[in-house]
Amino acid sequence: MRIFKAGLVYFLLVFGAGFALAFIRIPLLVPVFGVRIAELLETPVMLAVIVWASRRLAHRHMDLGRARRLLAGVVGFVLLVGAELCVAYFLGARSPGQYIASRDPVSGSVYLASLFFFAVAPAMWSGREGTGDSSGRTPHGGAA
Repeated sequence: MRIFKAGLVYFLLVFGAGFALAFIRIPLLVPVFGVRIAELLETPVMLAVIVWASRRLAHRHMDLGRARRLLAGVVGFVLLVGAELCVAYFLGARSPGQYIASRDPVSGSVYLASLFFFAVAPAMWSGREGTGDSSGRTPHGGAA
């Protein structure tokens, strides 16, 4: 249950950021740059969100170990893909196949790579990052 909860929170953080960024990308960037460039401009921001959220998950769930944090990332991935397909269906009235086929080949490929990174990122961190204070010392008094 802890793995599912960790994956759910991870999903909510990243999906929430992506949903919020869509309110900038769609009305402001797409008309000026087109879909491909707008999505590619959004990607570094989303990768930063994924790094932040996955490090947060790793730090809060150090005791789970890498394999279980990877499983939490996979749970988040399944939820993210499911939510993406539901939004495409309910807002765009497109089937999953139609939605996937409608993706730009370049930005869609980058998005697919970022989804893979999203799934594995919680297992990439040791969970010990960010535990020291601003002096670079760990809570036990040693140097970071």
